[in-house]
Amino acid sequence: MNEEQAWVLQAQQGSDEAFTKLVETYQTPVFNLCYRMLGEPDLAEDAAQETFLRAFQHLHRYDQKRPFATWLLSIAAHYCIDRLRRRKFPMFSMDAEDEDGNSFEIPDPDSPNPEAESIKGQMRTRIQSMLKDLDDTDRAAIIMRYWYDYSEVEIAESLRLTVSAVKSRLHRARKELAGLWQEEETRADTERRTYESPAF
Repeated sequence: MNEEQAWVLQAQQGSDEAFTKLVETYQTPVFNLCYRMLGEPDLAEDAAQETFLRAFQHLHRYDQKRPFATWLLSIAAHYCIDRLRRRKFPMFSMDAEDEDGNSFEIPDPDSPNPEAESIKGQMRTRIQSMLKDLDDTDRAAIIMRYWYDYSEVEIAESLRLTVSAVKSRLHRARKELAGLWQEEETRADTERRTYESPAF
């Protein structure tokens, strides 16, 4: 039994301290999944808190044979899908707002190259924008596969789908994202040509 399994067992037996250790271990991955699903930090924070509350309430149902991370992130994914189905949320941009509501770019203190970071930020914004166009369950499958490196079997377990359904959803979502990316590239090329100065 590893340390995490010991914490889970202790938490199942009523140890708040053990459950706190599990929260500390997984708060970042849970928040990140919720952020990519819902698109807004405040909504993601609420969803992450709700995920841990539900995990705490249903800890007696957790099967030790299954990875705890898979079980926990499946709770987060289902909660986010339910929220998205009840109400479509606008997706986030990579900008923050000050108290007056003015947008500003979030700087990366570790970045020595502002231009490269700006390009990465634009790429993240484009990808997030494209994710919002996917079906909610397809979006969850894509995020689990490419951000969390889940296997198709783990995604199937998490989203209560068959493995063949996961494969089908991933294939369809990749195809849709590729099409959206191509449309963006074509539009950007057209805009560049429109604003280029004619040669004299």
